[in-house]
Amino acid sequence: METTRLWLMYPAKLITRPIVYELGHKFAVTTNVRQASVTNEIGLVCLEIIGERGETKRAIAWLEELGVKVEPVEINTIEG
Repeated sequence: METTRLWLMYPAKLITRPIVYELGHKFAVTTNVRQASVTNEIGLVCLEIIGERGETKRAIAWLEELGVKVEPVEINTIEG
């Protein structure tokens, strides 16, 4: 198991969709929202995904297919 930290940027059309919930049910991963900011125009979520590497890659590909921009968290500003 490995932990991957990602920034997810949602377009306005996906703001009301429960994407993190769906992700945790479609794939064998555990999700943990570390930080989030949502407006009517954009959603920005820092998400931890814990799981096997292949399953994590499939989950990320699914997010990107939906139109979510996915970027790795490069500096750990959340832990303080």
